[in-house]
Amino acid sequence: MPTDALPREPAPAPAHGRADLNAEPGGPVGADPVNRRRMRLKLLGILAVCAAPVVASYLAYYVVKPDGRSNYGELIEPQRPVANLAVVGAAGSPGGMERFRGKWVLLTTAEQACDAACAQRLYVMRQVRLTTGRDRDRIERVLLITDGSTPSAALLAEHEGLQLLRADPSALAAVLPPPEAAAGPPTYVIDPLGNLMMRFPAQADANRMKKDIAKLLRASRIG
Repeated sequence: MPTDALPREPAPAPAHGRADLNAEPGGPVGADPVNRRRMRLKLLGILAVCAAPVVASYLAYYVVKPDGRSNYGELIEPQRPVANLAVVGAAGSPGGMERFRGKWVLLTTAEQACDAACAQRLYVMRQVRLTTGRDRDRIERVLLITDGSTPSAALLAEHEGLQLLRADPSALAAVLPPPEAAAGPPTYVIDPLGNLMMRFPAQADANRMKKDIAKLLRASRIG
C-alpha cells in the first residue's frame, strides 16, 4: 500500500492543563524564577514610590539646586522627630504631635500670653498659608504655649483654625534645636512624617518664607 494512503496521526493537542515541569512543587503554574524576580522588583518599586516622597522633595529642593538659588529657611540637620512630643490641647486633653501626621505644620512658641512679636509671627504664618491657595488645607498652624498664660480672645479670633497647645518647657527644649541668640522664638516647619526640618527667623520676611513653603509643597507628594 502506498505510504501516503496510510491514515495520518492527529497532531498533538495543545498542552492545556499540563503541569509545568519547571514549576516548583506546590507553586502556581508558570511561577518561574524570572517571573518571581520581576514581581519582586515591581513590589520594591511601588514601596520606594510610597515611602520616599518627602525625601525626594528634600533632594529636589535642597540638594539639586540650580545655580544661584538659595533657601531663606534654615534646614535643620539632622531632622528632629517631634511626633511623640507630649502636648495638651486648649480643652485640657492630652496627646502628642502625631495628631498632625500627614500635614505640613507651621509652629511657633510663646510665653507670657503671646506678646506683640508673637502676634506678628502668627500673622505671618496665617498670611503664608493663605497665599498657598488650594494647598492651604495641607498646612496646619500651631501656637505652642510654654507657661500658664493664655493669649487674648481678640488675638485668637483673628486666627481661625490656629491650634493652641501647651507643652512642658523642658520636654520642648529636648526636641527643638538651640535657640538663635536673643532673636526670639523662630517659626518652625514640621513635615508630614512628624520631623522638624526647617526654621525661619523670629522676624521672618513673609514673601521669602512663602516662596520656600510653596516650593516644598510642589516638591512633596504627600501631606
